[in-house]
Amino acid sequence: MNFEIIKDITNIEIIAVGNSIRELERLRKTYGSRRWRKLKGFATISLDDRSIYETEFHWYEAHGIGKKEIKMKRFL
Repeated sequence: MNFEIIKDITNIEIIAVGNSIRELERLRKTYGSRRWRKLKGFATISLDDRSIYETEFHWYEAHGIGKKEIKMKRFL
């Protein structure tokens, strides 16, 4: 499913930090050993068929590396 984020991600919350992240070892091997956090937030997106939805996103983030593996979780 292709989409475009048309408004910035808002209401950002930390879900997990450091050893609380299940995928921590894989993230460190793939992107580097930093202080990883799993976050969630909400954004407005536009799909290929031009329909607009408010959605929840989850992603991983580390200082100096940025957002990685952004996943759309559900439509609101």
